[in-house]
Amino acid sequence: MSKAHHRKKQPALVRQQLLEVAARLVVNEGMAAVTLDAVSAASSVSKGGLLHHFPTKNALLDALFESLLDRFDADIEELMRGDPLPQGRFTRAYLKAVSGLKDRPDDSKSWTQVTIALLAEPRLRLRWRQWVQARAEEYVGTDSSLDAQIVRFAADGLWFADTLDSHDINNALRRDLINRLVDLTGK
Repeated sequence: MSKAHHRKKQPALVRQQLLEVAARLVVNEGMAAVTLDAVSAASSVSKGGLLHHFPTKNALLDALFESLLDRFDADIEELMRGDPLPQGRFTRAYLKAVSGLKDRPDDSKSWTQVTIALLAEPRLRLRWRQWVQARAEEYVGTDSSLDAQIVRFAADGLWFADTLDSHDINNALRRDLINRLVDLTGK
């Protein structure tokens, strides 16, 4: 009998390992490198084991996207907990979470690949739209002003510029830009 047969089953850990391997492949080689065979080989999980957790590549990529969203949500929640002002709290946290991605290389690279995939994959665009809509509904009382919406659109623009590495913004200008946007959230 093989070792795997006697190994204690830990499906949550195996699932997490598969997602981490998929994320690493995305970061190092791009979204196209995430194949079921590549994830199986890099994780030392049999293809059957992988298929048990993720029956298709799309299921794996969807789960990876959900994992990134969960981390993004956790970052936003943590930032909101540290913000004493209710008006614009979510928008400030969103801006800081988005602008902070650049400072976390692994998250930044993962989000870069996912952002590019968002442009091409209708199901990921729909899931992102659902996330945005749910947050808009949840924070309608504190973050629905025109200024808050402008800040979130500006944050998305900053995110896109960071993704494309399209603008040379020095640290001082970036800090001033973010501070100006933060000022708008209290109005």
